[in-house]
Amino acid sequence: MPDANRPAHDTTRFPAHVDAALSQAGWQPGRWNMHQAEQWADTLRAHTSPAGHRHTVFPAAVEAWAEFGGLHLHTTAPGRQIAPTPLHLDPLTGLHHARTLTDLGRALDTDIAPLGTEGDHRALLTIDTHGRVYSLDHSGDWYLGPTLDRALATLLTGTQPTRLSPA
Repeated sequence: MPDANRPAHDTTRFPAHVDAALSQAGWQPGRWNMHQAEQWADTLRAHTSPAGHRHTVFPAAVEAWAEFGGLHLHTTAPGRQIAPTPLHLDPLTGLHHARTLTDLGRALDTDIAPLGTEGDHRALLTIDTHGRVYSLDHSGDWYLGPTLDRALATLLTGTQPTRLSPA
């Protein structure tokens, strides 16, 4: 449900086929479901791993969940450098990855929260306190962009992400 306190988005926010994928998934400018985002935040805050790891929740994550949470995105457009990847934006897909996110956050000197999955659960999408987006998979950790908008464009246009340097 749109929030009157959120600024309206302009139609040039995303590349055309990214915008089409978002529309097909049910997103529209002004989409804002804070109630659902707060439920996800409460679930993540309440979860403790068997080893005692906990999730951190912060405004950049909650805002991303409010606007894009629950969407299943895919495109049939060809990729620029690699194949575009389908996405499912649901932070609870990262519920059992608190330690992994804590470790990545420590390496990057920031807090990390889950965003969803990429490629039918082959990679975990995450966001940091500054709104930067990362993907974690079996081959490494990847920087997708300085904002969720840029990360969506990277993934849905098939732009090669930047691999994070090993520590």
